[in-house]
Formats: sequence, C-alpha cells, structure tokens
Amino acid sequence: MQSIEQPRSGHVVIGVDTHKHVHVAAVMDTIGGILGTLTIPTDTGGFQQLQDWAASFGRILAFGIEGTGSYGATLTSFLRRNGHKVVEAGRPDRRLRRMNGKSDTLDAENAVLAGFATATPKSADGEAEMIRRLKVAHDQAVEQRAAAMVTMKAMLVHAPDTLRRETAGKTQITLARQLAALRPRRLEGPEDALRHTLRTLAKRWQYLDAEAKELTKMIGDLVQRAAPQLLEPFGIGVDTAAEILVVAGDNPERIKSEAALAKLAGIAPVPTGSGMTSGRHRINHGGHRQLNAAIYRTVIVRMQFHQPTIDYVARRTTEGKTKREIIRCLKRYVIREVYHLLRPAPQTPHTAS
Repeated sequence: MQSIEQPRSGHVVIGVDTHKHVHVAAVMDTIGGILGTLTIPTDTGGFQQLQDWAASFGRILAFGIEGTGSYGATLTSFLRRNGHKVVEAGRPDRRLRRMNGKSDTLDAENAVLAGFATATPKSADGEAEMIRRLKVAHDQAVEQRAAAMVTMKAMLVHAPDTLRRETAGKTQITLARQLAALRPRRLEGPEDALRHTLRTLAKRWQYLDAEAKELTKMIGDLVQRAAPQLLEPFGIGVDTAAEILVVAGDNPERIKSEAALAKLAGIAPVPTGSGMTSGRHRINHGGHRQLNAAIYRTVIVRMQFHQPTIDYVARRTTEGKTKREIIRCLKRYVIREVYHLLRPAPQTPHTAS
C-alpha cells in the first residue's frame, strides 16, 4: 500500500526554544504542519546550521524566537543580519501546557505559531543597546554604593565617642573621605578591627561613587547622541531619557502607536467592567516598571515646578479628581509626549505654488 505524500506549500515558519547552551527549533509548513525539529549549539556554527536546515524545507516566512532579549539575543541578531524576519514568541497557553506537557520540542513547536505574530523584537544594534548595557553596571554600582554607606553608618554606632562626634552631621562624600583617611596600625582589639572595617567600607564607597559618575557621563553622552530631543521637555533628565531609549530600543518604529507605548510602560489602564459596572478601570501593574517609575518621577517634578502642570492639577482637583487619578492622567500625557519625540512626524516636501 502506497503512503500518501503530505501536501506542502513550500512556505515555512521556524520556531526556536532558546536555552543557554542549546537551542531547539521546529519547522512548520503553512499547509503540511510540523515537518521536523533540530537541536543546535548556541554559537555561530549552530546558527548557520539552523539557517541552512530551515532553507531546505522551502521559502522561510519568519523565525519565531522565544526570549529575543535574553538567550535568543545572539541568534536574533544573526538572523536579522542575514535578512530574515524575526518575531518574538509569546508564552504558550497555560491550559495547553497542562494538557500536552512540556519539553523543548513542544516549546519549539509552540514558538512556531509566533511566526504569524506581529511583535517585532528590539534590534539591539545601536546606542539604545549600548545604554542598556552601561545601565546594568551603573545601577549595580549605585545599589552597592548605597549598601556600603548604610553599612558604614551602622558600624559607626559601635565606634568610640570621639570618632562618632567627629563624623556626626557630615555629608556622604565628606564622611567617606574622613573614614578612608583612617590609619589603623594595629589589630589587637575590637576597636582596631572597627577602624579597619570603616576604612575598607569608605574606600569601597569612593570607588563605587567614581565608577557610577563615570558611567553616568558615558550614558549621558550616548543619550545626547541618540535622541537629544528627549532632554528638551521639562522634567526629563538623562536617567529618564536613558530608560525611555532602553525600552524603545534601536528600532522605535516597532511601537506602532502611543497607546502601545503606554501599555509597554504599564501606564494604560486595564478595564475591569462586568455586568452593571461597565466603564470601570484599574491601574496596570504590568509593563516595564523602571520606565513607569521614571515617568512617575517626571510627573512629580512637573507637579512641583512646572506652572502649566500646577494649573492643571488645581483645575482637576476642583473637578473632584484625587491626587492619584491626576498623576495617572499626567503620566499618560507624558508618555504621549515621549512617543512623538521618539517618532518625529515626517516632514512633507515643500511644493512651490
């Protein structure tokens, strides 16, 4: 009995489940379904093997990759450089996962379905990606600097009265400078050990402070180079502009509307209407929380020092709005302003009359 050959369209979509050491790919024909799977190492040779293997099944429509910003970042960059369309594979449906189980192959097959999605990942090939990487080091330096200062002040509680009086009321820079100048020469008792500890913590704070300032300058230079227009509005500084660029990426055109950017930042309200309570909304706890916090800080600055915003707050307060509701409205106004700064309107050519 002859087997019936499965029909194919010749157009395929590739789904990839990414991991640290290996990636698992599945190829699906638009008519014939899943045609095969492949496991590759996470290096350039493996990426080339995946590309050649996928091309052997027909014309590639798109690659759906899980984790384009983490384990799939290098594969995404490789495929983009070779002219392929790459989309972000969303999380598989939980109900189907409970029914069908979980494995790398199943995850790859689920990622195939994302080939028909429209979510474009960040290109990660310009100033925005450079800012993101510098911010990783900067934010960690700032966090560790604060921890060093907290520990330093906690240890001063056990210091002798003389040292406590000398360091009382000093700024962080002055305190670190004074404690770094300690010269303990012996290690014979708890007081000597305390002086060694304070000197070590103070020098650590000074090093982290210098590192954070150097990274801040580098981030500021990149922001000025990538999008100087973001620094023009009132209340938006280098830190906020950097966070905006990190979220938008080097291809901000992938964000199709102001509402999409608001949802990405967790500023778009979520409807909660049901039955007789239609029209109600709640705050969105999703989105990029760092960008949400940066926009919040901008709003707070404007509410205190920006006269048009102060007038707006007064008017909305008389209308019965609470402070929390006013802040939500202002955050939406700011994200709308940011969206148009990221995507300036195209200039129409001047035509002679």
